[in-house]
Amino acid sequence: MNREVEVVVTGIGAVTCHGAGADTLWRAMTAAGTRLPDRPADPLARMDLPLISLVPDPDLRAERATRFASLAAAEALSDAGLDGPSLAAARTAVVFGSCMGEPGGNERGRGADDGWQPPFRLASALAGELGLFATVHDIGNACAAGGYALGIAADLVRAGEADVVIAGGSDAYSRVALGCFNRLGAVDPERCRPFERDRAGTVFGEGAGVFVVESAAHARARGVLSSPDGAPRLTGVAWSCDADHPTAPQADAEQVVRAMREALGAAPDTVGCVVPHGTGTRLNDVLESRALHRALGPRAARVPLYSLKALLGHTGGASAALGAVAAALILRHGEVPPNVPLKEQDPECEVLLPQGDAVPLADGARRVLVNAYGFGGNNASLVLESGTPTGPSGGSAAGERAGAASGGGVGSVSGGSGSAGGGAVVGPGGGSGGVVRRTVEGGGVS
Repeated sequence: MNREVEVVVTGIGAVTCHGAGADTLWRAMTAAGTRLPDRPADPLARMDLPLISLVPDPDLRAERATRFASLAAAEALSDAGLDGPSLAAARTAVVFGSCMGEPGGNERGRGADDGWQPPFRLASALAGELGLFATVHDIGNACAAGGYALGIAADLVRAGEADVVIAGGSDAYSRVALGCFNRLGAVDPERCRPFERDRAGTVFGEGAGVFVVESAAHARARGVLSSPDGAPRLTGVAWSCDADHPTAPQADAEQVVRAMREALGAAPDTVGCVVPHGTGTRLNDVLESRALHRALGPRAARVPLYSLKALLGHTGGASAALGAVAAALILRHGEVPPNVPLKEQDPECEVLLPQGDAVPLADGARRVLVNAYGFGGNNASLVLESGTPTGPSGGSAAGERAGAASGGGVGSVSGGSGSAGGGAVVGPGGGSGGVVRRTVEGGGVS
């Protein structure tokens, strides 16, 4: 692998409970309003389900996560200036992370006559929809899955195994996931309130975040990167594993700190913002706050955090990908938006959560750290870096085109077909293959 290869993000796309489009997400971020979560209307639930922040698409049938992934990918590809012929001419890969995959068909209840469907097939479904004969990886390691997907995408580019990678995460309504978290007592009855004194757990959300990543050389060759500052760079990727407890984070957060330090490299003082994991659970927020102080050093209390889950809920395997999209938007606009207002910050969480007004990114601190942690001790940290911002009016992820974001609700997009294992090569008709593995010093991750 050639670590000297510069990996750039030339396109971003998002679907959230606020609607479709990265521009829609940014407007929600800057508005800093409170969106109350929804009560899912599921006749098959046979129980009182907790609240969830649903994407404004009333169809709770199967293929929901695939539709979100497809919409976000279409936006990211348009933002990157890529279409079918240009993708076909490049060596393209698709990498997607998800907690639950596409569980809708398998959760319909007894008596459904359409049989079992492989849930983790988002990457192959998207490749099939785009008509690609592509390497696909479906990543299913809990709530860090989207972060692992972006890391694998960067590795594929640096290893010279792909010219362009469509990478991200997507998760949708799952009766099983909601029921399980309810049994764990980890769901807040109001909304997701990370770092608040009286927080009572997380609240799930739906959505998808997608990046188009490629080498800077490839982007320049196709004429979309005219200057080094024309697109965010994915400069840091690190994974670790606690291997300590099925659901709780490691008490000393040693592996969380290790992943952050590895992603940050030798210059933690150049971080201008952190998009934390910040789930709203009692233990997670305190441990992550302490870990940030260890990773960032004396200036940790002065680095602004943007708590995305307070705005969107916990989007599971999409959370790291949407966190990375938020990071790219922060770099694009050159400022950290105000957080959803806190009633009272937990004094044990000694972090800076800007309230009321945006905070400009300081000169020399144009890097954003994104954290994601999942059950089983799966940890991922990413660092995005940019040069000169495009200013408050924004611009495209490539800095030269208007994004394809649209506001409002989400349309119906078919999810394609085919099944995937990790590391499959899939054409329009589907297929499956082997498994991708990587080990990071300090904890094996597979």
